[in-house]
Formats: sequence, structure tokens, C-alpha cells
Amino acid sequence: MKISLNWLKEFIELNDTPEKIGEMLTNTGLEVEDIEKIDSIPGGLEGFVVGEIITCEIFEVKDKKLSLTTVNIGQEKLSTIVCGASNVAIGQKVIVATLGTSLYDSDGKVAFKIESKKVYGQPSEGMICAEDEIGIGQSHDGILVINTDLPNGTPASKYFDIESDYVFEIGLTPNRADAASHLGVARDLSAVTGNKIKMPDSTFYNKVEKKSPIEVVIENTEACPRFCGIYIENVNVAPSPAWLQNRLKAIGLNPINNIVDITNYCNHELGQPMHAYDAEAILGNKIIVKNLTEGTKFITLDNQERKLKAEDLMICNSQEPMGIGGIFGGTKSGIKSSTKNIYLEVAYFNPVSIRKTAQNHSLKTDASFRFERGTDPNLKVFALQRATSLIVDLTGGNIASSITDIYPKTIQNIEIKARYSRINGLIGKQLPHELIKKILNDLDILVKEIDQDNFTAIVPAFRVDVTREADLVEEVLRIYGFENIELSSNLGTTFISGFPDKDKNKIQNKIAQQLVGAGFSEISTNSLTKPAYNQAIKADLQNVDVEILNKLSEDLGVMRQSLLFSGLEVLAYNINRRQKDLKLFEFGKIYSKSDSKYIEKNRLSLFLSGNIAEETWQKKSEKVTFHLLSGEIMNILNQLKIKNLEMKSIEKSAKFAFGVQIIANKKEIGQIGLVKQNLLKLTDLKVPVFFADLDWDYLFKQYNDKITYSELSKFPDVKRDLSLVIDKNVTFAQIEKLAFQREKDFIKSINVFDVFESENLGLNKKSYSVSFVLQDTTQTLTDNIIDSVMKKLIFAFEKELDAVIRK
Repeated sequence: MKISLNWLKEFIELNDTPEKIGEMLTNTGLEVEDIEKIDSIPGGLEGFVVGEIITCEIFEVKDKKLSLTTVNIGQEKLSTIVCGASNVAIGQKVIVATLGTSLYDSDGKVAFKIESKKVYGQPSEGMICAEDEIGIGQSHDGILVINTDLPNGTPASKYFDIESDYVFEIGLTPNRADAASHLGVARDLSAVTGNKIKMPDSTFYNKVEKKSPIEVVIENTEACPRFCGIYIENVNVAPSPAWLQNRLKAIGLNPINNIVDITNYCNHELGQPMHAYDAEAILGNKIIVKNLTEGTKFITLDNQERKLKAEDLMICNSQEPMGIGGIFGGTKSGIKSSTKNIYLEVAYFNPVSIRKTAQNHSLKTDASFRFERGTDPNLKVFALQRATSLIVDLTGGNIASSITDIYPKTIQNIEIKARYSRINGLIGKQLPHELIKKILNDLDILVKEIDQDNFTAIVPAFRVDVTREADLVEEVLRIYGFENIELSSNLGTTFISGFPDKDKNKIQNKIAQQLVGAGFSEISTNSLTKPAYNQAIKADLQNVDVEILNKLSEDLGVMRQSLLFSGLEVLAYNINRRQKDLKLFEFGKIYSKSDSKYIEKNRLSLFLSGNIAEETWQKKSEKVTFHLLSGEIMNILNQLKIKNLEMKSIEKSAKFAFGVQIIANKKEIGQIGLVKQNLLKLTDLKVPVFFADLDWDYLFKQYNDKITYSELSKFPDVKRDLSLVIDKNVTFAQIEKLAFQREKDFIKSINVFDVFESENLGLNKKSYSVSFVLQDTTQTLTDNIIDSVMKKLIFAFEKELDAVIRK
């Protein structure tokens, strides 16, 4: 949003530099992104001066007549200038571009600079200028001769009364609809500086107590709560005066004609969009504000045909639409050079309605920008009077009616109960009550005190962003200055936030990223499945199927009770397309029914099939294994910090040829195993598949994101090995559990590095080679301590596991 400094000065006295004013605006929340100097004529006529022709001699070159002149430009020495204009003569007052002066083209870019040079053998030290060379007109018929008593050498900018301006580029946030005008910005500066605002003149030259010939009917009062208008006759549509054009040009608008320019001017001056209609286009002398049928065609001012939505609010005459309310006018009702009578409208439109329509048609106009944020509903008549006053002044028109003001339900100001103590508490500094009251009053927020601490703030309707006590704190702070709030060495609070609930999606994404990093691909499958699938693993299921009442097909007749088969179908699909090495995972739901109760659970499934990686010249391909999948599962459980884990062989399963149960705190939380051949056949798979199924609901509940750190030991660790001959049914988990029970202080880790089976070991016997890493965090382990630990372990293995220690 562009704001002109000269325009601001019409509202409020400002004596600071543009940079200081920009700093004040930024501190109030109106961030100034750029400050640009603007001249009504490119370059501000810098280097152009008033001169007087003292001598003029004609000379010819190649049948071309030129003049060799001497010109007084206020210096001791006369300037010699060659001029090709036919109207040059002695005694003329002219505009001279002195040496070093830049001349600009029609686009405002530097065309060339004046230099001292010879023209056809004659010295030339400047240029006597025509209108177009100065930038004040288009004529190039001859030099510009002026009539002035100003002394020679006077800057031309003084003669032409050139206006220099500074334009602030403000990054207006959506909540500050009140500041979308020069008046709104001046209001903030008034609160900061203490200088009072002077409202622009809106005086009527003659008041007419006559009903408007245009009847107004509002059918949709929710979308258009207020509509004001006035009838003006005998206007003369013409170019706007220079001052008005300069105002619009400064903020990036192109002047069109005096009527349209005035509506744009008032829009940016007061933040009140308005529209002028050619009265001849108002058929039936009637304006109807209503919604039209879906698909109605309408041609807007940009000559685009648009199909209207049923929710679009339209300004219509008795026969057809004339404009999209609050957004864009139509081609037929716009102001033309032949327009004589106009109807000027200023209305208030519902921001939600405007926003939807602007979005529907991808239309962003100066009017919609303000209406969709919220304009001041109670400034409409003043804005209408202001625009009418300017139209009468600049077009010679006559006011032909009184003001029409349809406002069935007044939009009320907002009342906020507040406390001085609460405001000071949130600010963190004790501000005097009178200062708080003054700041709010300066922002047009009326303070009605109830007692010493409590008051009611009456917030004007145009401040749509101030609705709570906390908003009042922000208003006080941005005017008082955030930088003026000192930080105390002792900070406190009256509110302690609770700990946020665990975010299931965040935790799920964390595990998904871990699996993707390990080479897995995520799948998402249908919850509907074949009844035969659930039937095949019925022995493992505790509940009955959830059947679909309106089946699309028999193949999708029930809800799945396991993620197994939907994953197998994905494997089959990919393998049939020559993608054989697969690592897949899925977060999904399973469904069942117990008695009349429906049950829904979240599970995490993993699938492995094919080779671990493709064969290369360095390494042969290896088939995926059970231990590869179990390792990934342990990584997941460690990431989720699941403790007290146990592994137990599955003795009987409808799903697995062999597998293990994963147990945590004596509860089964998942299974890992090799899928049975008869289940693979159901999905036409002929390759081995390892499958893991985890209870995601349990894992989520158990997840603890707290991290405990411990200091690294300064002392070295020691490694010792044992070879144990044990029964085949003894697992490594039993060995590990027993070792930690007997010597938890010194054992840091245990690992199996070899498993050996032979008839020589005995019937149903096997040998485990186990390594133990020992370490003490307080001292270096001595041989006596190490030997004592190993003896204690050997004794436990021999007694509890009936192990024989191999030498």
C-alpha cells in the first residue's frame, strides 16, 4: 500500500524527516518497506533555470537555419547556446537546461545529459528547451517562452511550482483494515505525535431537499447492510486538475477523468470505496442490490465476460446488472466523456461476501482490498459528502437530490471490559492510568471508567481487529513503543502453560522417516478386503468380521482384521511387474466386532521380500532374512523408548511358518515371522515373505520423548568371551536376561558372535559363543574384579541353564 507524505500532511502536521516518519509508522505496526522520492515532473527540473536571451544571430548549415544565442542564466558570464527553434528571439524569457542536466524520456528514464560541445562548429553550453524536453507537455513546435519577473538563474521548479513528494510503501497486514487509507495512517501518527487530525472539507455548496429520482432497493441486507447515494446533474467530464493527478500518480494510479479520479481519491483518502454510475445506464431509474441466478453472464469494465455465482452480490437496474457490488463495475454503466448526470454510491458490504466473490472471479481491486478487510460503516455519509463537494468543485455539476441512506440495522461499536491492572500485567510495566486512557482515546477508542481499576472500552466499528482485552494491550504497546518496555532481571508470569498432548501424526512421521531412511517404501491400502482372507487366519483372530451391508462386490465384503493381506497384494502387484526386492511398511487400521461392539485399532506392518540389495561386482546379492526384519523392529522400539522387552517363540500360528512374539511389560505388542505358503498362494505369491505386525496404539501410548543423558566413562572397557553348550530350547534372550540379573553393575553389553550345532555336542545340544563387554564408571577394572564377574556368570549359567563351559 502506497501512502503520500504530502497527502498525509493535509490531515496532520508533520515536521519530521521522511525517514523518521517511516520509523514511527513501523513502530506502530505499519511496517514501511520502502521510501521513494516522487517528483511531479521526472527529475524535479533539477538543473533547469530561468534564462533571458541577450543576443541571437542566424546562421545556415546545409540549408538549415540555426541560431547562435547568448543567454543570461544568472551567472557572471553569458552562456553561448546553439538553438534550432524558429521562434527564438532577443529578450525572451526561456527555460535553460544547464551543463550536466539530465533530460528524461516519456517513461521517466534519463535520455541524455547536457554537455559542452560544438554544434556545426559553434560552441554550445546548454539547451533552450521546448515543453516536451522539460516534461510539462507534449509540444515540440518551438522553445517555451515564459512570462515572468523572476530573476535569471531562478530554478525552473520554482516557476512551475514543482511538487516533490515522498511515498511510503507499507506492508499492510490483513488485520489493519483501519489503516488502508491516508486517514487511517494519519490516525496512528496522531496518537504517536499528539498532533490533532484535521478532517478534509466536505461542505455542500447548496443543500437540496429533494428526493432522488433513483429508487434504491436492497434485497440482500446481510451482504449489503448500508447503501448511500446522491444524484448529481450537469457534470462536465474532463481531465482532472494537476493537483489531483499528482496525488494519484504519487501512489501509482493513472488519472482517467475527473469523476473517476475523485472516487479513487476518496477511496485512498478515507478508505471508503465508491462508484459513480452514468445515470442514463440506470434503466427504470431503479437500483436493486441482489443476487442473480447462477451462470448469469456479465461483462466487467476490463471487457471480460464473467459467469456469476449465485452468491455474488450485484448492483442492478430494473433490467440488468450494472456492477459486481464492492468489486468491479460494468462496461455499460461506467462514466463516459458524454456523461452529464451521475449517481454516486457509497456502500458497506459484508467482508465475507466480498472475499468469496473476489476469490470466485480472481478479481483483486482497490475496492475489494478494503471491503474484504472491513471498511468503516459509519463514515459513509461523510465520504459521500466529501466526494460530492469535489465533484461540484471540479466538474461544475449541480446537486440534484438529498442523500439516500438505507441503513436498516446500525452496526454497533464493540464494548470490551478491561482492567488497568491486567493491561499493565501483560505489558510488564506499570503505565499510568491516564496514559493508557489517552492512548486509547487518541485511537478513537473511548474509555468509560467504572472504578479505579475497571473500565469499558468502546471500540469503533472500523477497528475490526480489536475485540478482546489483549487487543487493547497491543494498541497501547504499539503507540507507547515496544522498545520502551525494559526487561527486568527477574521475570515472572501469572500463567503456566500445560504440557502439550503427544502428537500422533508427528510421532508417526518420525518412525516413517526412520523406515524410509532404512530403504522402506510406505504403502496405503484399502480397509475393505475379501472374506476369504480373514477366514484363512481365523485361528489367530479373537473377534468376528465387520461385514459391509451395501457391498460393492463380494471381493470387498468385509473390513480387514489384519494388514497382512493388503500388503501381500501390493507385493504381488510389484513382483508381477519385475520389482522383486521389496521393503514396505504401512500405518493402517484394522476392524472387528465383539458382541455388538465395534472395535477399531491402529497397527504398523512391515514386509520384506527378495534380496537385501542388488548384486554388484563387489558383493553378491543376499536374500532378506528374519533377523534383518527383527533388527528394524528393534530399531523402531528403541526409537520409541519401549522398555522391558522380551522375545518368545510362536508355537502355533495361522500366519507364520515360524516367528516370535514381541512382549513388553508382559503384554504382546507385536509379532515377526515368515508368512505361511498357503497364505501366499491366496495372493499368487511364490516367494518367501517376512512380515511384522505391531500394535501402534500401545506404542504411541508408551512413547516417551524425554531423553536421559549420562556422562561418558573415563575408564576403558574390557571384553571377555564364553562358549556355552546348552539345550537347543535355550534362547539368547534367556542368557542375556540371566547375565544382567547377576551382574548389572559391570556388564555394558552382550553379543552372540557364533552358533554351532553338532552331534558331537550331544543330543539336542548347541553351542553359543558369547562376548561380554565390562566397564566401571568409577575406576579401571582390575584382573581380580574381572575374574570375579566371569566366575559369577559361569556359576549362574551352569546352575540356571544347565550349561557346560567349553574350554
